[in-house]
Amino acid sequence: MGNLGSVSYALKRMGKASSIIHGPKAVEEYDGLIIPGVGSFGPAMERLETFRDGIIGFAQSGKPMLGICLGMQVLFEQGTERGTHEGLSLIGGKVEMLKGTPKLPHVGWNTIELEGKSRLMERIPNRSYAYFAHSYACEPDFKGSIIATTGYGNTFVSAVEQGNVLGVQFHPEKSGAIGELILKNFMELAKECK
Repeated sequence: MGNLGSVSYALKRMGKASSIIHGPKAVEEYDGLIIPGVGSFGPAMERLETFRDGIIGFAQSGKPMLGICLGMQVLFEQGTERGTHEGLSLIGGKVEMLKGTPKLPHVGWNTIELEGKSRLMERIPNRSYAYFAHSYACEPDFKGSIIATTGYGNTFVSAVEQGNVLGVQFHPEKSGAIGELILKNFMELAKECK
């Protein structure tokens, strides 16, 4: 799925300890869980299959977990990239190809429109720029979980927060000071679980 190194490096740059889990290691020993990703929904779920029970158990523990880009998409029930694939079903809804866009993939800097209050987005100014690289977007069943949207042709969901399960469609590790603040907010949530 890629992107593990860049997220790990971003956390290290911030002085935060992290570990990359390569096998079906017990995830419950961690204070927070980040699922980064670049690639395609189906192959990502194949790679995550050995982690599925651990990830679901972690989400049920109440500790914070953050999906980034493809990592956010796999939190949903279903993805439709190159066929229909079952996701982790931690958030109700599906992942569909972006519609009405100038071109695909959507790559580059774009603004995020904040929707309501969110612990993940604390101190983030509305219409901040973040870095995107994707062709698919999440469509949550529960609209109250949407914490940010972005316009690219049509408007799509760019961040969700459903209890302790969080997701951003953009890459905070590549989004400068704003992305670093989002990661810091996530780490503060994880610290509260110690």
